Amino acid sequence: MNTEAAAIDDTSPPGRRWLVPALTLAAVVVVVAILDRELRQYHLQDVLHALRAMPAASLWWSFALTACSYWVLTAYDVLGLRYVGRKLPYRRTAVTSFIAYAFGHSFSLAALTGAAVRYRLYAPSGLAGLDVARVAGFTAVTSGVGIALLGGLALVVAPEATGTALRLYPGWALAAGIGILGAVAAYVVWAAASRAPLELWSWRVEPPGARLAIPQLGAGLADLLLSAAALWVLLPESAHMSFPAFAGVYAAAIVVSLISHVPGGVGVLEAMLLLTVPHSDTPSLLGALLAYRAIYYLLPLFAAALLMAALELAEQLPEWWPRQWPGHRRRVARTLHLAQRLVPQLLGSLVFFAGVVLLVSGATPGLDARLALLGDVLPLTVLESSHLVGSVAGLGLLVLARALFEKVNAAYQLTMILLAVGVGASLLKGLDYEEASMLAVVLLCLWLGRGQFQRRASLWQERFSPGWAISLAVVIGTATWIGLLAQRQVPYSHDLWWTFAADGDAPRMLRASLVVAVLAAGVLLAELLRPAQPEPALPDAAELDRARAIILESPSALANVALAGDKHLLFAPEGDAFLMYRITGRSWIALGDPVGPRARWEDLLWHYRELVDEHGGRVVFYEVGADSLPLYLDLGLALIKLGEEALIPLADFSLEGRPRAELRSARRRAERDGITFEIVPREGVAALLPALRAISDHWLDEKSAREKGFSIGAFSAAYLVNFPVAIVRRHGTPVAFANLWGSAGREELSVDLMRFGLDAPHGTMDYLFTELLLWGHEQGYRYFSLGMAPLSGLERHPLAPAWHRVGNLVFRYGEHFYNFSGLRRYKAKFLPEWQPRYLASPGGLALPRILLDVATLIAGGVTGLLAAR
Repeated sequence: MNTEAAAIDDTSPPGRRWLVPALTLAAVVVVVAILDRELRQYHLQDVLHALRAMPAASLWWSFALTACSYWVLTAYDVLGLRYVGRKLPYRRTAVTSFIAYAFGHSFSLAALTGAAVRYRLYAPSGLAGLDVARVAGFTAVTSGVGIALLGGLALVVAPEATGTALRLYPGWALAAGIGILGAVAAYVVWAAASRAPLELWSWRVEPPGARLAIPQLGAGLADLLLSAAALWVLLPESAHMSFPAFAGVYAAAIVVSLISHVPGGVGVLEAMLLLTVPHSDTPSLLGALLAYRAIYYLLPLFAAALLMAALELAEQLPEWWPRQWPGHRRRVARTLHLAQRLVPQLLGSLVFFAGVVLLVSGATPGLDARLALLGDVLPLTVLESSHLVGSVAGLGLLVLARALFEKVNAAYQLTMILLAVGVGASLLKGLDYEEASMLAVVLLCLWLGRGQFQRRASLWQERFSPGWAISLAVVIGTATWIGLLAQRQVPYSHDLWWTFAADGDAPRMLRASLVVAVLAAGVLLAELLRPAQPEPALPDAAELDRARAIILESPSALANVALAGDKHLLFAPEGDAFLMYRITGRSWIALGDPVGPRARWEDLLWHYRELVDEHGGRVVFYEVGADSLPLYLDLGLALIKLGEEALIPLADFSLEGRPRAELRSARRRAERDGITFEIVPREGVAALLPALRAISDHWLDEKSAREKGFSIGAFSAAYLVNFPVAIVRRHGTPVAFANLWGSAGREELSVDLMRFGLDAPHGTMDYLFTELLLWGHEQGYRYFSLGMAPLSGLERHPLAPAWHRVGNLVFRYGEHFYNFSGLRRYKAKFLPEWQPRYLASPGGLALPRILLDVATLIAGGVTGLLAAR
């Protein structure tokens, strides 16, 4: 079943992007209006009293039926895996299904349903993206068939009762039921007998066959029956409705909830049942609905969150884990490997939910007994301020949740702080230990998933989507309405705004709602007024092929780094030149000079400058050569010297003479140790990748380093197969390697990744470079580039620019952070020619931020920068 929907087009008309969010907003307005009308003559305390008065037996029955429903849901995934021809252990499938549905039921977000969440949970088991998409599509069809079958049976079995509830004449209800069942039967016949796929818009569904279609039908019906029964057993005695009729109403309510796109159908299900279920006691019916929300949605949600936290904690247990349990631990880790990394989307959703809880809590009154206890030990100022702080923290969590979806590290750090603030505020404003416990669970889950939030991007780099903006407005508006509903018995007066008292729930609600609304409006207004910040796509295979053809004609070895695929490419209109760049914050940082014919450079540079200016960015060129400086001056940019590149002339290179004695000694010592050297052409690199991976992993662990970026490549199979690789072997086993960058006309030879493994003897890298220099000489290359020595060669004259004086101080005293002078000394022993390299930028007061942006981009983030040695 190929169920891959068409990708969202970022260039789609604004009206289309706002259509679904606008419909969701309209649905919420209608729902709130219905609920407000139904509750007009009641108080929130009446609903809570009805909730507390519910029979324990009904609650236990609902809990048991909910457990059975989630158990049946695992059959969806089991059947889906059979459909794609994959078989996984049932325990793994069951956990995947439970987590996916626990989160999907509660949020109904596109990133948490269908292929997206299952891909993240099944990928560790080896399922390809297409297989996961087909599994997700199969489960979606199973759910749809179950809803249709349940609704059709209800209309046929009890047409009068169901028709009355749905405002249909019994005859029309019966006809509708027969029609729906006929459609289900047609699907079964097609699924069992047809071999042709069914294509509908961007969906392509392949028939599953009778062996899967019949169980699919049974699983879909059983799940809906159980979930409907979990609510039906909670209904008060005043709701006189048979189960068949209620099942039809429930199926219709589920359909309306899905159409509304309201997360979890919150409010939509309640409004539908208030309109259709005959009752005489509104508070009791609403109490039953609240209990159902807690049992069927919230309990599984937090069970899934705790499950992920426990599994992640099990993966991170130290070596002193009790020895008598190693087998158990291995089974847990093996069975639940899918939870080894907490999914950012799931954590972002939990944080969003935590924000909702804080806002709703701030809008509702606290318990009198707890407030009285707090009033005896805390000053009123603490109670009032904690209430306001909790609501503001809730708004902050709503805003940051979006950045967590994008794995932004800054959002992770701020969210951790706000969750901790929320825990404290919950306790100080009303001893809400239940709420504080929930926030603590989210905080724990987020901490355990800390390794997933490594993206060093601005919090405002991603624009608010229409859906997110509407969600923010809906949550704040709904929380405010709940607060007004809870305080309906308090007559409004202007004095309420300035009333401060331990029992002043209404004034606190008004002040918190106003502050949150103003702050949210400010956030959304700033978003609307912010200059457009596009998100250029990384180059696809076709663009990389275009770049490769240009690189083959370029005399610069650095041009090869474009094939790493981690930089955006801006091509000249003629298509024979390009410029590579990355965006961090407001800095658009281009690497090196343009690649391609020199005649194209000026126009391409101006095109890039105009593109950056259109989007309110800062244009930056990193590591440009001295011979192109006039072009950057013409752009109105300031220039600073970054350091010097070491270029070794190869035309007359040899190991003869006293200056090369150290290299000769390193070569002889390596040969005595059984070391050999060879150049593997790029066609043979793929076969060596496992050995190279082992060497690279050891090197990173030994250096306590992380992969760098931007100016160098990272270890990637797709990247390394583009180049020949120099291999150093010891007794035939690879112990070190370096991938080679060449250039047109054999002008320049260089290396990118240079790594050695555990068995590499001392001096291996000296031997590697020596052999590369000799090989480059034999191949007729003009220069060998050892790369740049940062801050090398800056002027020491008293009248030198301030940057040179600062750079010299860092070069001299900054060894703790980076081996500046040591790197220069190492390269100097190869007797290179030193060529200056420059940074072109707007300069001025923006220069420190630009330099920080460049440094963090190369180091792979602030953590990598501080960890550099």
